[in-house]
This record gives sequence, structure tokens and C-alpha cells, in this order.
Amino acid sequence: MAEFDELYIRHFKYVYKYVLSLCRNETAAEDITQEAFLKAFENIDGFSGKCKIQVWLCQIAKNTYFTYYESAKKHTFSSAELEWDSAIDFEQRFFDRENAFEVHKALHSLDEPYKEVFSLRFFGELPFSQIAELFGKTESWARVTYHRAKMKLKEDLS
Repeated sequence: MAEFDELYIRHFKYVYKYVLSLCRNETAAEDITQEAFLKAFENIDGFSGKCKIQVWLCQIAKNTYFTYYESAKKHTFSSAELEWDSAIDFEQRFFDRENAFEVHKALHSLDEPYKEVFSLRFFGELPFSQIAELFGKTESWARVTYHRAKMKLKEDLS
């Protein structure tokens, strides 16, 4: 896991910039890049070493972007409102009165700093750079912490 964290820290900006060049939306690029790294983590054994790791990560990111783009076309949101399908489902659970209490219970049960980082990003819509500054940590730390919080919440709600 520590090796993958190092891989994430080392290559996140490169992959993020690539995705940003595809979608031209910072929020979507962050989400797509995080999802791409999650897919890479789940399939790291499939990396054969026939190409540079950055190329492999960008290929995963490109495929993730195309999935995002295809799912976004099915919705009638403006480009500024486009969100990841899983994020939309997740967000909808906050606004669905029947599920809202369960979601807030799961959020309340998160340990710190996951609870605060998730709240600052999701509800406060703060950029990772500002979250990192608040905690005196790196932007990569903020990204990883948010991603882990989101995964823990999804796991708790499944």
C-alpha cells in the first residue's frame, strides 16, 4: 500500500494534467483522476511493464474519462454541473429524505481527519490545496484522505 501511495504522489499531477486537457473541468478532472488511480490500484497486477507507468496510468485515465463522458451525455446537466455517475448517486443519497439520516450517520462515524476532509471538500467545496493548507499537509495528502473517506462512506452505505 505504501508503494502505491508513493506512485500516487509521484504521478498524480501528470495524470491530472492529462485528464484536465481532455475535459477542461478541474472538478471533473480531479474525480476522474482519483477514479483512475483506484482502478490502477485494483489492477496493479495487470501492469506488465511493457510501457512506462505514466503511460499505463494515462490509458486508464483516458478510459475512465470516456466512461465519464458517455454517462454524462445521458444526463441533461450543463457541463459545469456534470459529476461522476457514482458521485451523483452518492450525492443524491444526501438529498433523499429516506437515506439522508443513514448517510449522515455513516459520515458521523468516520474517524478524523476523514470526516473533516470529506466535509470540507463535499459540502464546503474547498479545493484540495486549501484543505491541505488547513491541515498543514500536502495537496496529495488531502486528495488521498478525501478519496479514502469517500470509499469508507460508500463501503459503510453498501
